[in-house]
Amino acid sequence: MRIRKMLRSRRLVIPAAAAAVLSAGILLSVVISGAGTPKSAYGQATSQQQRPALDGKSALLGLQNAFRDVAQKVLPVVVEIDVVDVVKQQVPTFESPFEYFFGPQDGQGEKPKEREFRAFGLGSGVIVRKAGNTIYVLTNNHVAGEADEINVKLNNRKQYKAKLVGKDTRKDLALVSFETSDPVTVAELGDSEKVQVGDIVFAVGNPLGFDSSITSGIVSALGRKTPSGSGVAGFTEYIQTDAAINQGNSGGALVDIDGKVIGINTWIASPSGGNIGLGFTIPINNAKKAIDDLITKGKVEYGWLGVNIGELTPEARKELKVGEAAGAFIHNVYKGSPADKGGIIPGDYVTGINGLRIEDTNQLVTTVAGLPLDRNAEFELIREGRSVKVAVNIATRKDEGEIEKQAENLWPGMSVLPLTEDIQNQLGLPKRSGDLVVAQVQKGSPADLAGLKPGDVITAVNGKKVDSLVEFYRAMNAGKEPAFRIERQGRSLIIGLVK
Repeated sequence: MRIRKMLRSRRLVIPAAAAAVLSAGILLSVVISGAGTPKSAYGQATSQQQRPALDGKSALLGLQNAFRDVAQKVLPVVVEIDVVDVVKQQVPTFESPFEYFFGPQDGQGEKPKEREFRAFGLGSGVIVRKAGNTIYVLTNNHVAGEADEINVKLNNRKQYKAKLVGKDTRKDLALVSFETSDPVTVAELGDSEKVQVGDIVFAVGNPLGFDSSITSGIVSALGRKTPSGSGVAGFTEYIQTDAAINQGNSGGALVDIDGKVIGINTWIASPSGGNIGLGFTIPINNAKKAIDDLITKGKVEYGWLGVNIGELTPEARKELKVGEAAGAFIHNVYKGSPADKGGIIPGDYVTGINGLRIEDTNQLVTTVAGLPLDRNAEFELIREGRSVKVAVNIATRKDEGEIEKQAENLWPGMSVLPLTEDIQNQLGLPKRSGDLVVAQVQKGSPADLAGLKPGDVITAVNGKKVDSLVEFYRAMNAGKEPAFRIERQGRSLIIGLVK
């Protein structure tokens, strides 16, 4: 059984109530020292002992009233979203009882017919904007992004037919709208950058169909990334909370003690499908641009750098002279991309953008995605052990399918690693066959078209022996048509690439 189970269905949200009773500074007992205390003094001590209990109740009442205030503020801005998917399935038909039991004979019988089925789903949403009679509701893409019919139910039980305005599959966000002249409360969006671990938060939504439910908890962690292979949208980092979230809460709000929305509840980790206190929320700051883009353009535009990136092994870090610096390594650069035009080359190690420190590849992707389009951004790099700064004009990111079609422009189209003893043993390579090995080759790239393959051992570039990654990238970037001497299955070959 998997310890972690990712839930991303439309029925994903927040039921269980983790109501935390906080009683700070409440003293419930008094220590009385000394013997032979007079009766009058004892009575006075008893009276003093009772006061803290009354103060404690007042503190709890104050906390309870604060919780009520939050509930009254946020419940009207969180809606239930009911969706219908029309699914077509083939249904075979039979002309006779014989065919019913034994199937069509000799190619006879009608072709299967299609029948439509209506699949129902449930989620939550947050009213984020009002323009005239048009009301905009933010939710998850996996709730409403593919729905054929969308219905919005408000906290006051009124229902409206809605339509999809646009969606952002990279962040699992969608925006729907409906029309009404009735008064509608709009959520107040907070600043998720100010959220800290330990903050009290409330999750609001429709878990398992129990509409207008609110649960409480704290912020358990910040900057959570999606597990590899989970299928959860990875163009954002997540706020982790122990506020109860269950199926149906997807698209609902995570709010702070002021009732401001700080996140959109999206997924949970659970071995059983139910809440175990591991809920994850898209920070609202990561959704604000999506709201504007979807309303004005019908889609979300992201920044594009035009590189292929990865992490570095300890051996590679040493050879590239990056030390302990955090960052992301550039394996390949798309020809004609912003990175190419701005002077970023394969072998560079990105450590910062516009003064912001880059911790890893995921942060590089999300940071570039949020950069202003058609404007320069300053990239801090480590190149051959030296610090370098370049200005790159960020372009609009195309659809993933279009990017994949540009494989022929991905230069050089491969990743190279130091040839360690472990890799040597795994590939069955002879001792001292070389110092560098091709780890991966992108299909359709120049490296692939030239005939390079994973496992090829690189011994020289342009006729000069290379003993480290620094020497390899220095030699490869020196010209437009590098020639590689490789060892493959005991044979020595020379393979040239054309940029």
